[in-house]
Amino acid sequence: MVASSAQLVVAVVLAALVGGAMCGPPKVAPGKNISASFGGEWLEAKGTWYGKPTGAGPDDNGGACGIKDVNKAPFNGMGACGNVPIFKDGLGCGSCFEIKCDKPAECSGEPVVVYITDMNYEPIAAYHFDLAGTAFGAMAKKGEEEKLRKAGIIDMKFRRVKCSYSDGTKITFHVEKGSNPNYLALLVKFVAGEGDTIGVDVKASGSEEYVPLKHSWGAIWRVDTPKPLKAPLTVRVTTEGGAKVVAEDVIPDGWKPDTAYESKVQF
Repeated sequence: MVASSAQLVVAVVLAALVGGAMCGPPKVAPGKNISASFGGEWLEAKGTWYGKPTGAGPDDNGGACGIKDVNKAPFNGMGACGNVPIFKDGLGCGSCFEIKCDKPAECSGEPVVVYITDMNYEPIAAYHFDLAGTAFGAMAKKGEEEKLRKAGIIDMKFRRVKCSYSDGTKITFHVEKGSNPNYLALLVKFVAGEGDTIGVDVKASGSEEYVPLKHSWGAIWRVDTPKPLKAPLTVRVTTEGGAKVVAEDVIPDGWKPDTAYESKVQF
């Protein structure tokens, strides 16, 4: 009987391994929709960091969202790579989260706000924040930032919060390189409130109809049109919860590619 039981256990384990039960990224817990509420319960996550110890992430200060200069205001180096359920194939770009850690001893336990500006596919936890060095260090007690960064992978907690830009920053549209009257690509950044963007539409001068843009990648939306888009262009932004805001004539007549245009509106 002992031998038979041992053989049965081995067979079950092998079957599980062959079936892939031990493979793939950790699963997100049922009912844990992190977009369902703001400032709600704290969820468990793993935290790591990348780039320079006091930097904003990659050398070009950009990432999978396409947003540059995240070392400058209003992000100020507080960027984060979110894994699949946080990054959402780019639709999570710009969303905001409070994060904190209690262990190791260098953790302050006080929450800080980070912005999703990049992505990661590392399957080390159901939720994983790969933080800019500056953002990771912000979870530490004052003067203990470098010690915390040496801890490597840590346990942390997070929750979705509304984005707020107290410096008065408005929604900004960066016209991407290669854009012309028949092809327009816009990077949408600095969206307050829900922070993310799930829809972008443009309305040409003299027109009453909005033309929907397709999600290209990251925070970039694009449209190809056989009929040139006559500027100035009005842009309408829709967030995950269905809120909309309209930036009238934000892309001016004579606009140029690789140029940012700040609107006068915000959520």
